[in-house]
Amino acid sequence: MDLTPRIPEGRQVINAYGEGGFRIAGTRYEGSVIVFPARTLAWPVAAPEEVSAAALAPVQEAEPAVELLLLGLGPQIRRVPDTIRAAMKAHGVVVEGLDTGAAARTYNVLLGESRRVAAALIAV
Repeated sequence: MDLTPRIPEGRQVINAYGEGGFRIAGTRYEGSVIVFPARTLAWPVAAPEEVSAAALAPVQEAEPAVELLLLGLGPQIRRVPDTIRAAMKAHGVVVEGLDTGAAARTYNVLLGESRRVAAALIAV
């Protein structure tokens, strides 16, 4: 039985992470990123303490709208502040805080399910 997810051509699949960056859809990105199904953006956040509602503005403004944001907070899970959760909820976005590796893997699974997902990932 083939368990490989069927992801449509042109989607931003996270191929690898580590060594200070990511390989997404075959392209290497240095530093942190925000990944959407159709595009990837550099994200000027280097530590969990730098995450804010303002830093997540690209997710709030995304078209089509994002329903779930996976927040990769580095090598460990950390609590997402209530202020960030509330700001994102006001835009209809649910936030899940994970370590970066788990966020990247979960993003790929949800992408394969055609969910309206994004991942804001701090480089490890």
